[in-house]
Amino acid sequence: MSREYPLRPIVGVGAIIFSEGKVLMARRGKAPGVGNWSVPGGALELGETLEEACKREVLEETGLAVEIVSRCAVLDRITRDNWDRVQYHYVLVDFACRPLEGSLQPGSDITEARWVPLEELENIEPMTRGTARVILDAAGDLQAQNISF
Repeated sequence: MSREYPLRPIVGVGAIIFSEGKVLMARRGKAPGVGNWSVPGGALELGETLEEACKREVLEETGLAVEIVSRCAVLDRITRDNWDRVQYHYVLVDFACRPLEGSLQPGSDITEARWVPLEELENIEPMTRGTARVILDAAGDLQAQNISF
């Protein structure tokens, strides 16, 4: 199924990876949102669980193996073209994660990756709409549960 003008929504995952008060940001290398900063992630493959997809996508895009700490958001990402047709439609499930091992190396669908202190997050531009809010909400949820990151 084509990702552009799909026949039905595509399920995707995102990894909000925290380490030492920072979050891993990835610059998108493909549409939609090419050039925007976001979190690593991608589409679910047939027969794959959400958690498996999250770990696979992070490894492919960043070279890092991660531990999933919690499921933190479910989002609709719908982009319409100039004629109001649905050009992209994703249902995204985001996970809060911690890095386990590996060396940060952009690959696959991203052109750049870097660790950003949470207090500097809103200065990163351009950023995919709503990303900063989801990251800060996830950080707040982890803090409320006394989970260190």
